[in-house]
Amino acid sequence: MRKSLIILCSSLLLIIAGWQVADFITYKKEIKPAYKEEDLKSNYTVITVSAVGDCTFATDINATGSGSFVNEVKAVNYDYTHFLKNVSDIFNKDNLTIVNFEGTLSERGTRADKEFAFRGNPEYVNILTSSSVEAVNLSNNHSRDYGDISKDDTKAIMSENDIVWFEGDNFTVTEVNGIKIGLIGTNTQRSNEVSAFIENLEKLKALSPDLIIANFHWGEELAHSPNATQKNLAHTAIDNGADLVIGHHPHVLQGIEKYKNKYILYSLGNFCFGGNKNPTDKDTMIFQQTFLFENGKLRPKERVSVIPCSISSEKTRNNYQPTPLLGDDFKRVKKKIIERSKDFEGIENIEFIEKK
Repeated sequence: MRKSLIILCSSLLLIIAGWQVADFITYKKEIKPAYKEEDLKSNYTVITVSAVGDCTFATDINATGSGSFVNEVKAVNYDYTHFLKNVSDIFNKDNLTIVNFEGTLSERGTRADKEFAFRGNPEYVNILTSSSVEAVNLSNNHSRDYGDISKDDTKAIMSENDIVWFEGDNFTVTEVNGIKIGLIGTNTQRSNEVSAFIENLEKLKALSPDLIIANFHWGEELAHSPNATQKNLAHTAIDNGADLVIGHHPHVLQGIEKYKNKYILYSLGNFCFGGNKNPTDKDTMIFQQTFLFENGKLRPKERVSVIPCSISSEKTRNNYQPTPLLGDDFKRVKKKIIERSKDFEGIENIEFIEKK
C-alpha cells in the first residue's frame, strides 16, 4: 500500500539502531527498501514499483476438462484472496503494483472469432483489490475478446474499484505520495497504437509526470529473446522520456536490459494466468524498482530487484496461485533470467531475492 511516511520512519529507526550496513535494507528482513540516512530528508520521497506479467481471470468457453480457472474459483469457494495470497505481502509493501490484465471482466458481448477469448465474472476484480494491485495495462490482444462493450465493462469495473487502467491513447497520470506517475500502454499488434506511440508519449509528458512507465504488448509467443522491433521500440521509448519499460505477450521470461540508466523488461511472462491450465513453462518473476525523488525530481539512484516465482504453487498443474520460488527452483530461474540477459548490460546490478 501507499505508506511512504511509515516506511521513512521505520527506516530512520533502523538507522538509529545501527543497521546502516548498505545502501538498502534487504527484502529478506521484510522491511521496505531504505536509503542511507543522508537520503532520508523531508524533501525526499521513495517510491517502489512492482511489475508482473499476464493476468487472465477467465477460461475460454471452448476449453474442456477439469482444472480450469473457473473451476478453481469454485473449488476455493469463491475466496478471491486465494489466488494472489502468496504474493500479496509483497504487493502490500510497495507503492504501486502494475499487472498486464489480459482479458475482460464482463457479462456482455459476443465472442470474437479467434482461437482463445477470455471473459470473466466482474466479481473477479476482487482478486486484484484484495491483494493491493493498483494499476492494469489494457493494451493487449485480449482486451476486446467479447467486443468493445466487454472492454468498456472492464474499464468501468476497474474504475469503480479504484484500479487505474491505461491503454493506447488512454494514457494516465496517477499520484502516489505526491509523485505523479505517468502510465502508457501500447499493443504492437494494433498498428494504429504503434504509430501513435510517440505522439501519445508527448501528450503524456505535457501533463508533467515525475516518472513515466511505458508498457508494451509485443514480441513473439514463447520466444526466449526479444526481436529487433522490441529492442528498437524500447530504446525509442527511453530516448523520448520513459523511465521504465515493461513488456509482455511472449508468455515466457525474456531478458532485462539497462539502457541509458533505465531498465527494460522485455517479457515478464505469465503471472496469474487462467488461459492455460498446465503450461509447460511456469516460470515467472516479480520485478521491483525503488525510485528516489528530491523535491519531486527523479534522482539517478535506485534499488532494483527480481523475485523469481512460479505461476502456480503446485508443480503438476496450474492452480493460478503465483508463488515465490525457493532453493533449487529459485537458483534455476535466477540462472535463466541471467542467461537470457547475457546480451544486455545491467543484469549485474539486479538483486535476486529468495522470498522465504
